[in-house]
Amino acid sequence: MIYITGDTHAVFQRFSIRNFPDQKGMTKDDCVIICGDFGGVWNDTPEERYWLDWLNDKPFTVLYVDGNHENFDRYYNDEFQEIDYCGGKAQQIRESVLHLKRGEAFNIQGKKFFAFGGASSHDIKDGILNVDDYKDEQEFKRVYRRMSITGKMFRVNHVSWWKQELPSEEEMQHGLDTLRLNNNTVDYVVTHCLPQEVASIFSMGLYKPDTLTMYFNGLLADKISFDKWFCGHYHVDRSIMGKFEILYEKIVRLV
Repeated sequence: MIYITGDTHAVFQRFSIRNFPDQKGMTKDDCVIICGDFGGVWNDTPEERYWLDWLNDKPFTVLYVDGNHENFDRYYNDEFQEIDYCGGKAQQIRESVLHLKRGEAFNIQGKKFFAFGGASSHDIKDGILNVDDYKDEQEFKRVYRRMSITGKMFRVNHVSWWKQELPSEEEMQHGLDTLRLNNNTVDYVVTHCLPQEVASIFSMGLYKPDTLTMYFNGLLADKISFDKWFCGHYHVDRSIMGKFEILYEKIVRLV
């Protein structure tokens, strides 16, 4: 069995037996895929470790692509072992909690998945604060409080925002190479955000282009073949144009 769902933001009660009773018939050969903003790899607190262990004890395997609200310092510093999983590369967060790396293809229960995480944060229009730009911690805290009190939309570099939320040129090229090796044909695409043309239709122009949404547009222009494209990011459950599924709290069975 393969299930797929949207953003969790480190709130994993969605996978309790009460909320997800289907797990009673699942094994570690079965999986649940999360479409980004997993949020369970952040500050390595006792609470965070508890919930990762809780997920690891589930009767299924947890797979996820990254979103934009992730601590990318931990993903890019070799903290987690890279392993081969179903024909692709993943980072092993726990024995059965795996981060699917960008631009990889996975053959899971007879279905081929192309995974590519990342997205632009939309809550940063008032800027990114860098602690090192201030003469001392007190000055930084004063600016932070003032911006918070006045309702500014901002984040803090290496605390609540990372530039790696958008992919590197190497990651994007790797995705193209992977698709070519698979004859540009997969069963499912799993990302955090939509291709730009689809995002524009969905949001009536609210969501503006970035390097990743335009990269996904390029995949569509290259006419990759897929049955369904799943993403999270937008905090709704909605189908678009027949082939695109935005997921949030809904858990959908694929196989």
